[in-house]
Amino acid sequence: MHEKAEAGGSGRLNGFARAGLLLATVAGLAVAVWTFGATGFADVVSVARRIGVGGFLLFCGWSLGTFVLLGAAWLAAAPGEMLGRLGLFSWARMVREAVSDLLPFSQLGGVVIGARTLTVARIPMPRVYGSLVVDMTTEMAAQLAYTLFGLALMASLLIGDGAAVALRGPILGGTAVMVTIILAFFAGQRTALDLTARIAGRFVPAGRGALEDIRAELAGIYARRGRVALAFGFNLAAWVASGAGAWLVLRLMGVPISLLDMLSLESLIFTLRSVAFFIPGALGVQEAAYALAGPLFGLPPESALALSLAKRARDLAIGVPTLLAWQLGEARQLARG
Repeated sequence: MHEKAEAGGSGRLNGFARAGLLLATVAGLAVAVWTFGATGFADVVSVARRIGVGGFLLFCGWSLGTFVLLGAAWLAAAPGEMLGRLGLFSWARMVREAVSDLLPFSQLGGVVIGARTLTVARIPMPRVYGSLVVDMTTEMAAQLAYTLFGLALMASLLIGDGAAVALRGPILGGTAVMVTIILAFFAGQRTALDLTARIAGRFVPAGRGALEDIRAELAGIYARRGRVALAFGFNLAAWVASGAGAWLVLRLMGVPISLLDMLSLESLIFTLRSVAFFIPGALGVQEAAYALAGPLFGLPPESALALSLAKRARDLAIGVPTLLAWQLGEARQLARG
């Protein structure tokens, strides 16, 4: 009876969570549509079309290279795995990103599916989940370093009396959210491991009894500080490469902006996106952030939104085939099992 009551309570909570996620997604879509409409959708499309098919394919190729850096970061956090597994870890990172951006699961769903991609490939479960915790920690730390770099570049804008002052609160608030999440993740890694073990228990046979193995694996990874530093370095390189990719898109569209300004703007965009981590793909938040922050760096709103549109198109061009391939792999796994 008690178990049924708990199951009912859990079901209601899951129902509320799904409803909240749906509402957040709809609200984000409404904000995105309004932002494009207020700027002038035809103007945005006119700028975006300048990239051409070849330029768009080049941008997608650049993004695939960024996934290799992210895969290398996760691989570095998994001592015992050979360099030949780089492709597998990069693939798992692509699946993780595609699920987070394109499916209504928010970030947690992407993390779970990305980890499952590795366990299905017969990588030991403790290593997968231990390295996942380290990879997520170093990724957040690298994002913080990237954000602080961007804030340092635009410090004069924040201190002055220009339009940037209106964004000072959201910018600093987003930075505070990032710092809080990182500190909470460091301080509460035991709780994070408990959650990881429960997740593992739902997707991996006998996963519930593996908590101590995951903790031992995590301790072993942190004891190898060089590997942790390498994971941080690859994640930081991926953040910088992502910003450079945005600069490449604007250059292909014929929009002049310096690389340093672009890196600063991109760090600001990701900071503002951090506030909306619960919305899949930060839908609406990204568009509003570009429209508001782009002009601070001399980027017209239509050009900034054209960049956002190119990113959304890139996410679909890479993410949809990734999800289809993942589903095919899952179907094969079920057929074998």
